[in-house]
Amino acid sequence: MSLLADFHNHSCLSPCGSLDLSPRTLAELAAARGVRVLALTDHNSGLNCPAFAKVCSRYGIIPLFGLEATTQEEIHVLCIFTGLEAALSFGEYAYSIITPLPNDPEKTGDQVYVDEEDNIEGELEYFLPGALDISVEGIGGKVAEYGGMVIPAHVDRSAFSMTSQLGVVVDGPWAAIECVRLPPSVDTLGYPLITSSDAHYPEHVARRPFELDVSPEELIPAGPGGEADMAALKRALERRPRFR
Repeated sequence: MSLLADFHNHSCLSPCGSLDLSPRTLAELAAARGVRVLALTDHNSGLNCPAFAKVCSRYGIIPLFGLEATTQEEIHVLCIFTGLEAALSFGEYAYSIITPLPNDPEKTGDQVYVDEEDNIEGELEYFLPGALDISVEGIGGKVAEYGGMVIPAHVDRSAFSMTSQLGVVVDGPWAAIECVRLPPSVDTLGYPLITSSDAHYPEHVARRPFELDVSPEELIPAGPGGEADMAALKRALERRPRFR
């Protein structure tokens, strides 16, 4: 059995995203388009994950929590957690080491976090896509300390990717590699490959999901509403296609 999955999505917390893409809207649209395993990965913050957790249960979606981290090299890396508290804790750490550049909503966009009914609860001061004080070499180990896994984002893209910043995909503790399209146009070193929507607007939701070879019972042993099992998630990713 396989489940349709999407590991890279933003919400109204990301300044480059639409205010119309709340966690509720993301979950509602993803469910309507057949996605069963969905991650919320705003830039360098997990503050919309609590609302996301609540709305996913409404729509029968298995939620994953995380963020899209920007390393010192300005490489985007997806940091994925199965537990909400772990994602929030890592998000606090990330925000503590972000470049302290104040956000200007009129120039770069709003950075609001909301509740499950889209009510604004607050706004973050620092520009969220800014680089963290951690290298691409060090981010995998740090995320692992919080119980998460790392996936380099859109490695075949010409900006904020491994290939744009380093020229190549480098070895690391990657659970998978995210590409915009498959087969990849760059050498992905034989890692498991996924695609993801990188949704910033409602119309982006579920535009590039992928098949995850796992059953709901394997992924959530405790049954509906339980926390996804990280080991089962990694095993399913190991079964994804690879290219050299």
